[in-house]
Amino acid sequence: MEDILYAVMDHALSQGAEYAEVRHQSDRYDRSLVKNGVAEVSSTEYNSGHSVRVLVDGCMAFGAGNGLDEADLKVLAERTVRAAKASARLSGGISMDGSEVCTAKDVMSPKVRFADIGQEERDSVLMAAYDAASASLDGFDSRLAGCYLSLSLLETEKTIVNSTGGSLYSFTPRASMNAFITVLDPGKGAVQRHVSKGCSSGWEGVEEWDMAARMAEETSVLGRVLRDASSFKSGKKDLILGPEIIGLVAHESAGHPSEADRLQGREAAQAGETFLKDGDHPRRVGGDHLNVVDDPTIPGSFGHYLHDDECVRARRRYLIREGSFDELLHNRSSAAASGTVSNGSSRSLTFGMEPIVRMANTFVEPGDWSLEEMLEDVKDGIYMKTFMEWNIDDRRYNQRYVGLESYAVVDGEIEGMARSPALEISTPGLWSSIDALGKEMEFSSALCGKGEPMQGIPVWTGGPHARLRAVPMEGVQ
Repeated sequence: MEDILYAVMDHALSQGAEYAEVRHQSDRYDRSLVKNGVAEVSSTEYNSGHSVRVLVDGCMAFGAGNGLDEADLKVLAERTVRAAKASARLSGGISMDGSEVCTAKDVMSPKVRFADIGQEERDSVLMAAYDAASASLDGFDSRLAGCYLSLSLLETEKTIVNSTGGSLYSFTPRASMNAFITVLDPGKGAVQRHVSKGCSSGWEGVEEWDMAARMAEETSVLGRVLRDASSFKSGKKDLILGPEIIGLVAHESAGHPSEADRLQGREAAQAGETFLKDGDHPRRVGGDHLNVVDDPTIPGSFGHYLHDDECVRARRRYLIREGSFDELLHNRSSAAASGTVSNGSSRSLTFGMEPIVRMANTFVEPGDWSLEEMLEDVKDGIYMKTFMEWNIDDRRYNQRYVGLESYAVVDGEIEGMARSPALEISTPGLWSSIDALGKEMEFSSALCGKGEPMQGIPVWTGGPHARLRAVPMEGVQ
């Protein structure tokens, strides 16, 4: 396969390309679904093909197809070069930076292969999770009104070559679980929760999640929210955010604003812009204790990779360092436009989608506080452990988070569940309000949407508990 890719790359160069990149990618998706205790039809999907990306006279073009022989791929390369030449008459200015590219093989060897796990065992894991969720409401007036549980097993194989000397072969297995739970109390209404787990590993990662125990815990919390949560008086309060929420904040309010293609305007009509401007680095938004990073190299993480889709070595990127926005996420073309070098942030979802600037695992680094120490110093506050909804504007500046499992805190003690506390705040306002970060880290998985066509790329979000001082909190009356 690699010999064919090199031949196609050379053919693109012979047609006038200044830079050429050829990729083969195969994906196998196995999906299982249990709806309200009933195993639905499972599915297996194969997705395999090639892509060509070229640079001609400062214009980039991308083409893809599922032809398998060398002749088909050379025709694809010719079409892609012609598209770049045609576009170059109207636009240009794109170049590739001088990043050091690698020749590498990144192969993850699972302890237990997905192929060794039969459909009956896959369904049994989901059924056990459903049974545990249902049983967790024994003794409550509420009931499990809806529960969708899905399990996805993905294996991705890539071979990439480019004309600046890069060559990469990778094999990555990933597993993810998604649950959508609805609990209903006839007298008090309904409450819902989405839970997501993801990892880069074989079946052993699924076993480590203990989905039955997780679903029992999550569902019983929804029952307690309906039964016990009380309204509170709105106003400025101290707020402790759980790792799930601070991880979401890191992704939305540090990760997305730090994507270089947003700052350069490319994503404006697709996934939004950024409030950051040229010259904003460093821009102070918090204390010296605040560090937000994006790191693809974490073993087992859902967003794991060691080399990006431009064959650049991945590394930890400090988006906020000691309280200041520090580093943008770059691919090779955005780095060239900014006069720097790529930090390995180029990712694509399938062979038919171009590699663009993406996050991987974005999180707040831990501090040295325990949760108990944070609570002790709160006289009037809220502990928002998980969220039920959130939204943020397309410049990643103004945002709102509504708590699900949340508690009132009075004189350092938890005083019962708080009903739907809401935080509405700007990005600088949120980061600058943090005065304490916990010791323990937790991560959640997600599919981050971006691009046209939309690419839902695997990521992790996470961090420790974080305490914010005197922020505006809305209570639902």
